[in-house]
Amino acid sequence: MNPEHPARAVRCPGCGGKSLYSAANPWRPFCSERCRQRDLGAWASEEFRLPSEAPPDDAPYGDPRTKEE
Repeated sequence: MNPEHPARAVRCPGCGGKSLYSAANPWRPFCSERCRQRDLGAWASEEFRLPSEAPPDDAPYGDPRTKEE
């Protein structure tokens, strides 16, 4: 990083430890390759997804807002 933007210590999203956020850290924003790989594995196995409720089995198909009664 240039002198105008000094390296910052940030929290690693993987383990919560300190991580140097600078060009000198090849795994930024993670603290290590291990944390980076764990995060990639979590994305690949779809651990990061929005919770949703499955529709009931007897629900009609389609968008109910577009159906006429």
